[in-house]
Amino acid sequence: MDWLNLILMLTLAAGNTELLVSFVNRTHGLKINCGWLRHIRHIHDLALLLFPVLFFVFVGLRGPGLIWGGSWSDLSIWWKIYVALCACGVAGLVNSMIRWWCHRNPKCVTSTSSTVVDIVEQLQSRPLMDGPFFWMTRFPLNEIFQVEYSEKDVVLPRLPREWDGLTVLHLSDFHFIGTVTKPFFERALTIAMEKSADLVVFTGDLLDDPKLIEWFPDTLGQLDATLGRFYVLGNHDWEIDPPRTRNALDELGWTDVGGKTTSLQHANSELVIGGSECPWMGNPPDFSADNVDTFRILLSHTPDNFNWAIQQGVDLILSGHNHGGQVVLPVVGPVYAPSIHGVRYAGGAFWQSSTFLHVNRGLSGRYPLRWRCFPEISRLVLRSSKTT
Repeated sequence: MDWLNLILMLTLAAGNTELLVSFVNRTHGLKINCGWLRHIRHIHDLALLLFPVLFFVFVGLRGPGLIWGGSWSDLSIWWKIYVALCACGVAGLVNSMIRWWCHRNPKCVTSTSSTVVDIVEQLQSRPLMDGPFFWMTRFPLNEIFQVEYSEKDVVLPRLPREWDGLTVLHLSDFHFIGTVTKPFFERALTIAMEKSADLVVFTGDLLDDPKLIEWFPDTLGQLDATLGRFYVLGNHDWEIDPPRTRNALDELGWTDVGGKTTSLQHANSELVIGGSECPWMGNPPDFSADNVDTFRILLSHTPDNFNWAIQQGVDLILSGHNHGGQVVLPVVGPVYAPSIHGVRYAGGAFWQSSTFLHVNRGLSGRYPLRWRCFPEISRLVLRSSKTT
């Protein structure tokens, strides 16, 4: 047996996986409905297994017989093209892994702290019912009830001196589907509000079951903030009667900023909050009418709007959608994230030009599975660089 050829073939199989995963990630960042995305995932699942098996059988064991010491030069033109593509996949995988290993909070994040709370221990029971994908909750080491409460101090250059210490409670991706029951969300949010917040924001994906709109009053309806509560909807909300969802939130006192901006006066300075639900709904907000010196916050369900926000002079963009990947593999990092950037912005803090991006991992998901990727509720404490 030629062990070197076997290792090379296994490496190329990893490249095959990377190509297929990258394709799925990027298509899920586009405006494609769930029905078509489900077909894409089925093709992905089949190709993930089929192509490596065919490669090992018809190239490793038969044909050139690489496993038995055959020559790579004897591959047919089609297998050579496949090998070249897989080699590109290997390069992409290595690049993704290095970026994951090297990622650190940007310098504007001056301090971080977090606490992980076991909601099952808090409730003295597992808040579950036999809903969709219940079988996933039985996976070993599943962390769907281990909620991380994170806090970050972030220095932003254009934040007015008078606003130093402004707090933003960032929530995202609740995915009410019924498998994880309402007491989980009620308890998680009760703990979140033990510290006051100036702003509460929600960055999309509330519903996967339209009947569970009845949960809104006992969850999001219980939150409060000095300067208000603001939201955008996400791609899952897009599929489930968005006007009805907006009406229910508006009746609870939340402010819809999807596709528009709203201005707040605080401590003799102005704050503008805009929202983007692109590419699924509406148009991006128009910041052009605002003074260029006005501090700008963008709520965007997906971090894919990061570059657009930079061009608009946004100071702070708050996003969700990618769930941190939900499953983070040792060494490799997150694998799946529904983004045109793949797993680059799966979760965490990022800085580019003069814009700070925070990607919340979300409190739940359509699929009740978390491994090495806790559900998250985050609190940002904004600091002014003008205080000295």
